[in-house]
Amino acid sequence: MATTLVARLVVTAVIALGALGGWPADARAQETIRIGCPTKTYFPTILATVAKEKGLFEKEGLRPEITIYRGGGETFEAIAANSADLGTVAVPLVATSRKRGVLTKIVGGNGDEWSGWILGVKTASPIKSAKELDGKKVGITSAGSGTDTLALWAQSEAHVTFQRVGVGGGGLVPNLLNDNLAAAVIYSPLSYQVVSEGKVRVLIDFATAMPPNLIGGWTATEKNLTERRPFILKGLNALYGALEYMRNNPEYAIKTIASNNELPMEIAKMEYEKTFLRLSRDGKMTLASVQKAMDLAAASGVKDMAPAAEVFMNVPITPTKP
Repeated sequence: MATTLVARLVVTAVIALGALGGWPADARAQETIRIGCPTKTYFPTILATVAKEKGLFEKEGLRPEITIYRGGGETFEAIAANSADLGTVAVPLVATSRKRGVLTKIVGGNGDEWSGWILGVKTASPIKSAKELDGKKVGITSAGSGTDTLALWAQSEAHVTFQRVGVGGGGLVPNLLNDNLAAAVIYSPLSYQVVSEGKVRVLIDFATAMPPNLIGGWTATEKNLTERRPFILKGLNALYGALEYMRNNPEYAIKTIASNNELPMEIAKMEYEKTFLRLSRDGKMTLASVQKAMDLAAASGVKDMAPAAEVFMNVPITPTKP
């Protein structure tokens, strides 16, 4: 009996020691947060990587698991299937999915400009405008992704119909250069790289061709927002903390972009200045920006979307400091 009592007291003391901070932080249990990134070279991957490298997730009591998908569509599927807790998704996909009973919300906006996103063709291609792409294969990452959204908008503006072909983020440029595609929607920094190298010619620069609209944002299920909102907020804090760290440490940021994306430093610098410095620092979104994104999608033929007010939720993000 006495031995059993002593054993219990020892266990109680050990538990108390851990709870009071007697153990190092990394020795105590941390919640795993699963971050979904649409492609390796897109900015969300960099933000998640920096947040992990600089211990920002750990400061929030989280252990990150970062998964890179083939596009925004697959990222959204992972969130909907509870295989990812947070991931970046385009507005129309969230809006249409809500009408089908898949309840998610964008909780951290990325910005209102498609900076670095282009509709491009191989430099030697005879095609001079999007109107000449009627019936031709145009590469996107996946159905429902940002590239898909922009391809739909481009064909609507040109009054033609593309054959939109999902090839994943890593397949856009190779398939275009190998003539498997007539054109492709390419995002930064890949767009900066292939244009500067003279491999791709721009047909449409979406940053200037489209009016300001929410390009998408970090998305979570309503179930998690209802039952685990502090957990989701901690993840957002770490991700937006990574952006602040990159803004305050440009040399580190540019080197990280260059290393992760296997880019020359000058292209990484362009990506930093034209993409990262234009991202939202607090994740706040406006109804007008979300509505404009949905209006553009509707004009491109997207149907059955939930009201804009149901698509997003502003939450109090406090960027984590290293």
